[in-house]
Amino acid sequence: MNKVICQRCVLDNQNIEIFFDKNGYCNFCEEYLNKRLKKNSETSNDNKLDETINLIKQSGKNKRYDCIVGVSGGVDSSWVLKKAIDLNLRVLAVHMDNGWNSELAQNNIANLIKSSGVDLYTHVIDWEEYRNLMQSFFDADVVDVELLYDNAMLALNYRIARKFGIKYILGGTNTATEGMTMPSNWNWFKYDKKNIIGISNKFTKQKLNSFPSIGILGYFFYEFFYKIKWISILDYMDYEKFEAMKILSEDYGYKPYPYKHYESVFTRFYQGYILPKKFGIDKRKLHLSTLILNNVLSREEALKDLSKIPYPDQFSLDEDVEYFLKKMNWSKEELSDYLRRARVEHDEYPSSKFLWSFLKNINIFYAKYFGKGNLFQPNR
Repeated sequence: MNKVICQRCVLDNQNIEIFFDKNGYCNFCEEYLNKRLKKNSETSNDNKLDETINLIKQSGKNKRYDCIVGVSGGVDSSWVLKKAIDLNLRVLAVHMDNGWNSELAQNNIANLIKSSGVDLYTHVIDWEEYRNLMQSFFDADVVDVELLYDNAMLALNYRIARKFGIKYILGGTNTATEGMTMPSNWNWFKYDKKNIIGISNKFTKQKLNSFPSIGILGYFFYEFFYKIKWISILDYMDYEKFEAMKILSEDYGYKPYPYKHYESVFTRFYQGYILPKKFGIDKRKLHLSTLILNNVLSREEALKDLSKIPYPDQFSLDEDVEYFLKKMNWSKEELSDYLRRARVEHDEYPSSKFLWSFLKNINIFYAKYFGKGNLFQPNR
């Protein structure tokens, strides 16, 4: 099959869900631009931000904290923390250490916390338990190994919010750098605790002992019984990634990463090596396309970036390969065998995704015909 690249962004026909109009523009960037246009026509960001901050402060009355900000050491979450402090919110920063933090990420978090003076809650995951769960996902040959981290991160933030009576969690997700729809075969439903358990039971038999996890029932429990809400606060303000990095570097000694989400050694290795090699997926295309559509980066610059390996250099990649092998206790032959094996879909194992989709369709129907419907937050 000949490679066809969108004439406006850099997504191509390796994505099985893509199609192009007569101008050579793809459905993904068209959808994103329409979504952004609709957002811009709604209530102004200033009004929405003021309303949201007032709600957060009101919910925090007579409590120690107004909100949680999950910090990873990446630019998005670091900027959320800075802006929350600027808005005079009493923040509890929450970090989950899954054993794959880069030294750079640890330093960025330490500098931010020290300079800002906010409290930091760090949860360190049991490494042997987590390693066994990761091994199960590798043995299963499913695409979204990061489901483990993402699910645990969601569970942990909800858990800490409940513990301190906090009603709002400010996330770093945003339309400015990651607003384009992810192709459905690039990842998996993040609340699929059933999938995690099913895959683990089939392979390593690892039980979820101390591992934070959340399923559909837990989601509804936290959202509707405890009324804890996630907010993509960056969507309520002007957010320009490179300007944010500049300010963070000057004020907090922040050190940037070459690509999005590369603050984690595993995420860097997963997105920069495993996904392209085993699954034919290069997530840079999606991130760079979003920057193009927001006039932050030219299409020519993005294409030049994509012509290089998704690592700072070959030496860094070789280092990460060795680090991964040692940490997972794999041989080079085991890694080669894993990369050669065919992909297996998540729904080949027990899953709650179809129940989630059914409930989501009910919510869409309810919203359409009754004017209400907020069971599902689209940013997660």
